[in-house]
Amino acid sequence: MSETLIQCRALSKTYTRGPEKIEVLQQLDLDIPKGDFVALMGPSGSGKTTLLNLIGGLDNPSSGEIRIGDKRIDQLSSKALAAWRAEHVGFVFQFYNLMPVLTAARNVELPLLLTALSAGDRKRRVEVALKLVGLADRAGHKPNELSGGQEQRVAIARAIVADPTLLVCDEPTGDLDRKTADEILSLLQTLNTELGKTIVMVTHDPKAAEYAKRTLHLDKGQLVDEPGA
Repeated sequence: MSETLIQCRALSKTYTRGPEKIEVLQQLDLDIPKGDFVALMGPSGSGKTTLLNLIGGLDNPSSGEIRIGDKRIDQLSSKALAAWRAEHVGFVFQFYNLMPVLTAARNVELPLLLTALSAGDRKRRVEVALKLVGLADRAGHKPNELSGGQEQRVAIARAIVADPTLLVCDEPTGDLDRKTADEILSLLQTLNTELGKTIVMVTHDPKAAEYAKRTLHLDKGQLVDEPGA
């Protein structure tokens, strides 16, 4: 058995909207082994993105525990959590979130500016990351000079440039046509199988979920055996 990388225990998240309390996640238990590629599916409002944000350290649970490797991230201060994210998590979103005034290479370099790496080391890492996603020849191009699929490849290069433990992807192909989406999903699959990256991906697309090693279904803040269960 692979070692467990992500462990959630009795994880709950409640939002307050005026006098109303909305329970998004309810006492959720989850184990994800190192090197896994998990697709999270479920209806709108089921808690998929909330769970992803908690695993990625972008939000804190209302109660329960989240352990990533040997670290209880739910116990970290905001400053310590930000440092942990920078070192251990790569984020891929639906809308790329690239800086329009920067070249592809400069966009990819951004996470490394938070590290103590020299300019030379940063440049080498950027070159490797862009080569991995098949965009070595587009390093000097700005986002408006790239296709949507190329922009997402740049975003993936940015996510992996710091060699994170974990990739979290929120609808990474939601804004792409089927052919381009399949190319991006194949790239994620390669990062998982060949580089051993652990990936947790939220998607509404069953075809996208087929690229993962397994699919987990959320409904009303809880894991269920199958859709509608």
